[in-house]
Amino acid sequence: MSRRLNCTPSAVKDALKANLLPILTVSGVTGGVVLGLILRYSRNEPWTPREVMYVGYIGELFLRALKALIIPLIVSSLVSAIGSLDLSLSKKIGLRAVAYYLTTTVLAVVLGIILVVSIHPGKGSDEGITKVGEARSVYTPDLLMDLPRNFFPPNLIQACFETHKTVIVEPKLSEMGNDSLPPKEEWDIASEYARAMNIMGLVSFATFLGLALSTLGAKGKPLLDFFQSLSDASMVITSWLIWISPIGILFLVASMMIEMEDFSVMLGQLGMYFGTVVLGIFIHGFIVLPFLYTVLTRKLPFRFLANMGQAYITAFATASSSGTLPVTFQCLEEKNKIDSRVTRFVIPIGATINMDGTALYEAVAAIFIAQVRGLALTIGQVVAISITATAAAIGAAGIPQAGLVTMVMVLDVVGLPAEDMTLIIAVDWLLDRFRTMINVLGDSIGAGLVYELSKKELEQMSINANGDVERPSNEIGMDAVESSKM
Repeated sequence: MSRRLNCTPSAVKDALKANLLPILTVSGVTGGVVLGLILRYSRNEPWTPREVMYVGYIGELFLRALKALIIPLIVSSLVSAIGSLDLSLSKKIGLRAVAYYLTTTVLAVVLGIILVVSIHPGKGSDEGITKVGEARSVYTPDLLMDLPRNFFPPNLIQACFETHKTVIVEPKLSEMGNDSLPPKEEWDIASEYARAMNIMGLVSFATFLGLALSTLGAKGKPLLDFFQSLSDASMVITSWLIWISPIGILFLVASMMIEMEDFSVMLGQLGMYFGTVVLGIFIHGFIVLPFLYTVLTRKLPFRFLANMGQAYITAFATASSSGTLPVTFQCLEEKNKIDSRVTRFVIPIGATINMDGTALYEAVAAIFIAQVRGLALTIGQVVAISITATAAAIGAAGIPQAGLVTMVMVLDVVGLPAEDMTLIIAVDWLLDRFRTMINVLGDSIGAGLVYELSKKELEQMSINANGDVERPSNEIGMDAVESSKM
């Protein structure tokens, strides 16, 4: 007998209650688009930056609250997850996660190269493309060497709000005595600290601290319990914060729509480039990654993906995979019931090194610019782009538009000037949101995949520890929310 659809008032009420947050979030995005368009075209003169700031103020407060949870979540989650696992299981989970991240990043780059070569969005000239902004003077070896430097921060407090970067100082022609600049490797070198959180440094410290606590055993348990409590408390705050996300997202999207300079930019040659990147992002995110999940877990991914909707929307609205971390944790643990020992180990690392959307974008952008300049790339140059885009994606911090900095490194590999990056900046603000969404999707599927592959070891570990299978509490956040409503 076929099951009849239950349409009783109580069933409808329960269904609405269960899906209230996703409905409100989608309504927030839709309302933000409508509000932004109404305000944008309500007058002839453009909106000033201050007026745009007023419209997006509530969204800014929401984003700041999310970012305030990044450090306590990353550090406490990694320390508590790694410290609660034995070293052999930590090694297995870590290797599975890293293998997944590297595989999907390479697949994203290959897909991007195939699409941009097939579609050929660059028409051999920059006609109709307006250069926007300025390129930063960088030297590729410096960018590569800055990755390990940031992996080992000299000051953990400073790593919470600053990231090290090496800059090269352009010589003044008046002091050179000639009309030509020397090569970049002969420019003076200086070190600076940019106002951006050093996620890589915090992740490396938390990983080693977790391993140390796991090795200490009973001696390290008091400190491990502290980080476990901090992690649980952060999830409680996340559960509270997530209910105001529809309002924050509404005003973030509205200010974004007002701030757009010109919709006509999406047409013509830049429109072809934009469409190529978005097509690649959606193929990778909704075909390639779910296919990998299905093959390796023998489970259909549709329910898993649907339960992550809140995280995707937040990632699109904030354009920050690190800022979306609290929501990602909540969706994985409370909706998809992924073991918190896996999510709190895998997700912080994924938010740092797994940048599928960024890798695809950088490969497409480099070849698009080469096509615009009429440069015929050899097979060797295409391979060099794929390798460099993979490395650049790993080095891109989980902050808005960090990919533009590492983009210079990819252009340098094929001999294109850094100034050519200004050709694509006009649409990068919107592409940044799409690729952040896919970065978060990739992190989430990776956590689900690693959990399914590690399930037996986790259950055996729980049996050894407690004499019975016990999963860590994943409902703590929502339990606290429900109790606060009573």
